[in-house]
Amino acid sequence: MTNIELWKSYKESDDLKAKETLIISYISLVKTIAGRLYNTYNAHVEYDDLVGYGVIGLLDAIEKYDYKLGNKFETYANIRIRGSIVDQLRSLDWIPRSMRQKYKLLEKATKKLQNVYGMDIKDEDLAKEMNMSIKELSELMHQVSTFSVVSLDEKISENSNISIQEDRKEETPEAQLMDIETKRLLKEMIGKLPEKEQRIIELYYYSELTYKEIAKIMNISESRISQLHTKAITKMQAKLSDLL
Repeated sequence: MTNIELWKSYKESDDLKAKETLIISYISLVKTIAGRLYNTYNAHVEYDDLVGYGVIGLLDAIEKYDYKLGNKFETYANIRIRGSIVDQLRSLDWIPRSMRQKYKLLEKATKKLQNVYGMDIKDEDLAKEMNMSIKELSELMHQVSTFSVVSLDEKISENSNISIQEDRKEETPEAQLMDIETKRLLKEMIGKLPEKEQRIIELYYYSELTYKEIAKIMNISESRISQLHTKAITKMQAKLSDLL
């Protein structure tokens, strides 16, 4: 059977064997997404757990997908799978309170400097605002790098139903309008970031490359990529706090 025939058989005839075949055929998508997120969360969670969380999202996507609309299932499922993994991690509350507090201080300083410099904040100015040396700021960026990504995910999910990568349709016009507005704000903010940070966001979220792969492309150390990514995400998070 082709994929279209499998979808038709399951959706119109409730063929459980067709559903099972669909699940098996898309497990590789779950593993790919879980593997990429594992690069971010590996210090806190097992890869197999991420795959398990992702399977929940895959099952949800299969149940809700309407093949008659002609939309690509992989795009729709990507959002559901990634969202399921992030939601499960958030419910575990594995992020130490000390890390949350550190990130809040970083976000507060970033927000203050944005009123002066916009989205182009120099490391020296941020370090000075936080009464830190450049080295101490770099260490802080590294410490909160994972939480910065989670924090932005939480902020977006609280106000819409999209990821940085893609929007998705909801039943109500109100939800659709919120999605459109949030996506517009994200694009606008990314466009105002310094060139290197824009490039990192593009490669990480749209091209789905790892820090190691981005470092090779940009000829910058993997540690510096992590710091710049954290800096960009923090600025976007601080801006969203004002706008949403």
